[in-house]
Amino acid sequence: MSTTRRTLLADTAIDVLAEHGMRGLTHRAVDRAADLPPGTTSAYCRTRQALLTALVQRLVELDQAELQEAGERTPVPRDAEELVAGLVALAERRLTGAGRRRSLARYACALESVHHPELREILVPRDNAGRRVVQDFLAARGIADADERTVTLLTCVDGLVFDRLVNGGSVSAGEVGRLVAASTR
Repeated sequence: MSTTRRTLLADTAIDVLAEHGMRGLTHRAVDRAADLPPGTTSAYCRTRQALLTALVQRLVELDQAELQEAGERTPVPRDAEELVAGLVALAERRLTGAGRRRSLARYACALESVHHPELREILVPRDNAGRRVVQDFLAARGIADADERTVTLLTCVDGLVFDRLVNGGSVSAGEVGRLVAASTR
């Protein structure tokens, strides 16, 4: 029960943060949004920092699961068009539905981590099957620094997602195609 309740609280905290911003993320707001008795969140996460830590850990867990699954079901792209399509699909998932809420929460937590290095440590990008698909694609094209270029390419796609969250719109295949082309030169 404890693990289930902690997961519910962390998932709800993600939604509260996405909906109301960092100032709106309170123990009481999480209790209300989860339809739980007052004090439930603070019983599991005594401090605001503990609540943020639980939220960030859950964000990373969800993101890693998404990227792992995407990489496992996607073979290394045969060409740049397939890689572009996969990256655009990832961007769209991050801009809609639950992915949008997670993205809003992730960026808020990234900014918060500037003042809380323990959050930054949790948010550090990790290895996963999705990342390896991009890396393997670049390595198969003879790119000597495939690791570094993978990080740069994925960071640029992440920047497009951030821009569209803030300014609206979607990520286009043309934009991602130019990033992929630059990564394979």
